[in-house]
Amino acid sequence: MMMIFGVPLAAFTGQLMLGLINGAFYALLSLGLAVIFGLLKIVNFAHGAMYMLGAFATLLGMQYLGINYWVSLILVPLVVGGFGMLIERFILRRISHLDHLYGLLLTFGLALIFEGTLVNFFGVSGLRYPTPELLQGGYNLGFMFLPIYRGWVLLAALVVCLGTWFIIERTRLGAYLRAGTENSALMQAFGVNVPLLITLTYGFGVALAAFAGVLAAPLYPVSPTMGSSLLIVVFAVVVIGGMGSILGSIITGLAMGLIEGLTKVYYPEAANTVIFLVMILVLMLRPAGLFGKEA
Repeated sequence: MMMIFGVPLAAFTGQLMLGLINGAFYALLSLGLAVIFGLLKIVNFAHGAMYMLGAFATLLGMQYLGINYWVSLILVPLVVGGFGMLIERFILRRISHLDHLYGLLLTFGLALIFEGTLVNFFGVSGLRYPTPELLQGGYNLGFMFLPIYRGWVLLAALVVCLGTWFIIERTRLGAYLRAGTENSALMQAFGVNVPLLITLTYGFGVALAAFAGVLAAPLYPVSPTMGSSLLIVVFAVVVIGGMGSILGSIITGLAMGLIEGLTKVYYPEAANTVIFLVMILVLMLRPAGLFGKEA
């Protein structure tokens, strides 16, 4: 049996795959946070709740409306993203002129309301969502067994993350977004509806979290606390990559997932803290983050 630093190859590659899957979720969620903070300067503590709402909408849509997984992949991000737009339009906009701390506290309160409401109805034990029939099973690659669904999650997350980066950094729409948030008065003078642009941006960031929730539903137990347990790690990933850095969020999310997976192989006791240790080191050496811009 082939060994890698004393660990069987199958166990090593299996943990690397699990790390990549976790990293895909870190990348998706931190990307949504980076879009919202980088363009709107809102520290969105409700982001984990939106991820949880995406998973619950997928589960309840199947149970009560018969909506299958593939329809949910498109419909749920649109619905939850629309809900996020309503939050921005009628709640967050009212405090947009205040210090960022007020937005943080408000979104944190919203997250507690969403989580507490669903705990009241569904409890804290996780509910199961079946893996789509088309994505069941797996492939034996010789050095590891690759479940089809995990491969699909990784592929879908990469496509969405890189597509988002391309839109924001390489298209005219992305240029409008960046310009509208940096100099809204000038953009409005050119006839751009900046308030609508801000609402759509927030909705898109929320939709990314909901999309991650749809992907997570067949993998993890769907519970009201699934978002809050992940949010702190995702914020650490955003800080490591650089607050507001789109590409930094994607690369750092995947890298932190791999580091976490390797830590589980060689030193499992530190697996839950290794990302925070990396965050501390980065803040000591480069406070703006690995991909952030120094003020």
